[in-house]
Amino acid sequence: MLSVIRSNETMGYSQAVRVGDVLHVSGQVAVDERGEVVGRGDIRAHVEQVFKNLRAVIEAGGSGLDLVVKLGVFSTSADFLPVIREVRRQVFGPIRHYPASTFLIVSGLARPEYLVEIEAVCAVREAKA
Repeated sequence: MLSVIRSNETMGYSQAVRVGDVLHVSGQVAVDERGEVVGRGDIRAHVEQVFKNLRAVIEAGGSGLDLVVKLGVFSTSADFLPVIREVRRQVFGPIRHYPASTFLIVSGLARPEYLVEIEAVCAVREAKA
């Protein structure tokens, strides 16, 4: 069974797609509910907003941070890695769960002001029938 979470027909993608007991979450960037970039030029603000957005989509898909099995982290600079690691520890440390993770340095993201984008694969608590 396939379930789409927060489809964006204008942009032609979904925030997440759930297939059985697996949730695939699209890359999240540092935008707020209005679509405005949070913390322009501030990597810490970007990463914190990205994880806030990830959590919201993951929970909307019937999962939780404790069920994230894989993260894909795309960054425009290797210099951002220490902050990304620190915020990731703040997010996953309290629940004592660290998902597998891949870190990639890219020449750019969808908009020049985006510094980092993170996608996730999660198990779900209960597969929809």
